Amino acid sequence: MEEHILTYGGEQIRVALLSRGRSGTRLLVKVHPDLSVQALVPEGTTQEALEKALAAKTRWIWQKLRDFRVVQEHTTARDYVSGESHFYLGRRHLLKVEIAPDASETVRLLRGRLEVRVRERHALRIRKLMELWYFARAQEVFRSRFHAVLPSALWVRSSPVLKLQIMQTQWGNCSPDGTVTLNPWLVKAPRDCIDYVILHELCHIQEHHHGAAFWSLLDRVMPDWERHKTKLDNMAELLLQT
Repeated sequence: MEEHILTYGGEQIRVALLSRGRSGTRLLVKVHPDLSVQALVPEGTTQEALEKALAAKTRWIWQKLRDFRVVQEHTTARDYVSGESHFYLGRRHLLKVEIAPDASETVRLLRGRLEVRVRERHALRIRKLMELWYFARAQEVFRSRFHAVLPSALWVRSSPVLKLQIMQTQWGNCSPDGTVTLNPWLVKAPRDCIDYVILHELCHIQEHHHGAAFWSLLDRVMPDWERHKTKLDNMAELLLQT
């Protein structure tokens, strides 16, 4: 992956350069919550035009990085008590914790609330129960969304193997043998964002790298993918919070 180094306010900013795969379009810069920066560069862009476009974006990039750092500084660990909000399919749901020493421990979504019943009040136990609930919901939702979007991926001849794995900086990946791995926390995102990630990984079955052919394929199956990606990027810090 090629890089370009920008300098602003005495700070060096590394920008990963990726081919956007479409000539005649504008250069697109993405700043992610993990503080990585990517530039999607249209085919045929000259070095001079690239440097000019990035120079014009430098202050904006620096400001976005600053904003994400502020969010990180103020993101606190959860206490897992009643009244906290937790995401599921793009919506916030208030947490209600019920202590029932003689009852079975459960997690359920009821009337817009996440209700957790535990035998004793212990944050770690509540967290683990909720993680198991998210994993179960992720398996169900991802399987459903795979079936919904798979017909548009004409190059995929059979339903891929689907795995779940917690990842710090990725929503998904696709192995060379076509196995698709998704981050279970993605189930906290809206359905259209889930569909974007799934289609992104399905495109990798045909095109293994982020080259021109990959972006062209993604454009064909999801013309508005950039809107969904931006929405997901903007929510990432909250969705990954534990």
